[in-house]
Amino acid sequence: MIQKIHFSKMHGAGNDYIYVDTLLYNIKNPAVAARLWSDRHKGIGSDGLVLIGRSTIPEADFSMRIFNADGSEAMMCGNASRCIGKYVYEKGLTTQTQIRLLTLSGIKTLNLHVKSGKVESVTVDMGEPAFENPKQYDTAQPLPSITEGVGSFVSMGNPHYVIFTENINEVEYMGKELEHHPAFPERCNIEFAEMRPDGIRVRVWERGSGITMACGTGACATAVAACKTGRAERKSRIIMDGGTLEVEWREADNHVYMTGPAEFVFEGEIEISE
Repeated sequence: MIQKIHFSKMHGAGNDYIYVDTLLYNIKNPAVAARLWSDRHKGIGSDGLVLIGRSTIPEADFSMRIFNADGSEAMMCGNASRCIGKYVYEKGLTTQTQIRLLTLSGIKTLNLHVKSGKVESVTVDMGEPAFENPKQYDTAQPLPSITEGVGSFVSMGNPHYVIFTENINEVEYMGKELEHHPAFPERCNIEFAEMRPDGIRVRVWERGSGITMACGTGACATAVAACKTGRAERKSRIIMDGGTLEVEWREADNHVYMTGPAEFVFEGEIEISE
């Protein structure tokens, strides 16, 4: 039996995903769907698949599951969470401008900045960063010499390794090796970052997707690492391949707040066999 699934293609600073409302459609095997649909030559083309649902607990309003282009499930995605805020508001699923989103790394609060009925940007409370997580980072494993002394591990619910360098394009050659390095038991997201007068220029290798135009949790991890190592203050402008995000690591509550855009690209239907 063939089922037609309506989807929305959205992006946040160029980080693009396929969004499906699971209140309307049941995706029985999202890992397989993510691999097939994300193919940029034979599928819709994206960095992965995002499933939007109602929360299973009263403390949150909606839920998010996110699958990378290789079919692996991610804990959290800042860019996708902003897109969900825009989706549920502009699709009429809520009238609230503050939304509690249930993710695998906890509940994230989205504050929607709305003008004339349209969500122009979203601020996400990304929670507290962590710097030690033996499940995510085994410090007993030496990293390649290129990263010695310049790398910082930051967990934003998912693991990130931020490398400050003057050659951010090396991420294209080192990203895959570092993602799968024995130091990272769950694999890792890799950021190569350069301090510039107008902000921090970052290129990202996302776990399970490879080079992406932007990464919300990666932007937050970079801002935190820059502040922690004395390279920046608590507010940073993170310039990624696909756009710019504003990140603040607030001293008052130790939470990281990320603000950025979310955009619809197009709508469509795809057929799957049940």
